[in-house]
Amino acid sequence: MFLLPLVSSAQCAMCRAVLESEDNNTIAEGINNGIVYLMAIPYILVGVLFYFVYRKMKS
Repeated sequence: MFLLPLVSSAQCAMCRAVLESEDNNTIAEGINNGIVYLMAIPYILVGVLFYFVYRKMKS
């Protein structure tokens, strides 16, 4: 996902239908970026948690 950000853009069916019917592409790009950020935050938090657990187990 992080290596190919253009491929990872996704939307729900309703959001996609509404945004495709409009001529303003900047709004659609903003929605795509928001979805990617919301999807990435849990993975980042789990990665940080595993890092601290690993560091605690190592010492």
